[in-house]
Amino acid sequence: MTPHISVLLPAYNAGATLALTLRSVARQTETRFECIIIDDGSHDDTAAIAQTTCASDSRFRLLRRPHQGLVPALNAGLEVCRGRLIARMDGDDIMHRQRLQLQQQALADTPTLAGVGCHVRLFPRTSIRQGLRHYERWLNSMQCAADIGRDRYIECPLAHPSFTFRRQVFRQYGYRDMGWPEDYDLVLRMLADGHALGIVPRRLLLWRDHPRRLSRNDQRYRIECFTACRAHYLAAGFLRHHDRYVLWGYGGTGKALRKALVRYDKRPAVIVELHPGRIGQTIFGAPVIAPQQLLAERGLPILVSVAGALARQQIRYNLAAMQFVETRDYVLCA
Repeated sequence: MTPHISVLLPAYNAGATLALTLRSVARQTETRFECIIIDDGSHDDTAAIAQTTCASDSRFRLLRRPHQGLVPALNAGLEVCRGRLIARMDGDDIMHRQRLQLQQQALADTPTLAGVGCHVRLFPRTSIRQGLRHYERWLNSMQCAADIGRDRYIECPLAHPSFTFRRQVFRQYGYRDMGWPEDYDLVLRMLADGHALGIVPRRLLLWRDHPRRLSRNDQRYRIECFTACRAHYLAAGFLRHHDRYVLWGYGGTGKALRKALVRYDKRPAVIVELHPGRIGQTIFGAPVIAPQQLLAERGLPILVSVAGALARQQIRYNLAAMQFVETRDYVLCA
């Protein structure tokens, strides 16, 4: 029987966690799935654990490859997925038993969506750093496709191992190694081309944090790389018709974004700041103004580049009061 859903699960030296992960897949209430396990040249017992599961459950298949890294492993797995939908999973995370069922239902209910994610819970809680707790809270604030489209430039609005996308679209785009996070690149490419991505607003993924996690150790997941990815898509999208823009915020976040956008010959015409000591100064040729002076700059796209959800929300209120429209006149960028 052709599976309804293919679970795409790359694993590299995941022997300590893989068995629990595979059990969480096997117990799904949606049983019409296949699970493609891609062993990316592990030198522990990852392959042996996967083979044991495959021998006892024909829905699981093992693809063994020399170690080439995550992006080649993902693309190799995509090629052999047969389901109408493809659900991502990692070898150290745990699925809620209704994850596949609920994500499949969400895509059936809304045919205009190319894919969905879900809310997450990071674990083990005792080792979760404050920054990750903020990210978890922000991820779980996403409620619909409009939220994801609106907030795309703040962070990646869907957790990578929570993706469930339609196979045709997933395979059309695939993964690229651009020197920045492959999942953020994929999401921004899809959104830039007009695809809508939604979310099931339930915590259907236990997302493990540990010292060996790729996002902690691979250079592609540094903050500067996220900023480079964000700048690339801002330059090609929101700023495509403008070489000058308004930059709201010149703390560390705003400075990094300005520097990344210079690569695309995009420079701030003015900078908005609250700090009274900066107002009236000039930074890289751009005068620093107070928020109430923004009305004189109407027509220039506005990039709000500040850290912190509360600060961003307050700026949203201020811009709405001045009748600026989000995604048309301004976007939020962390």
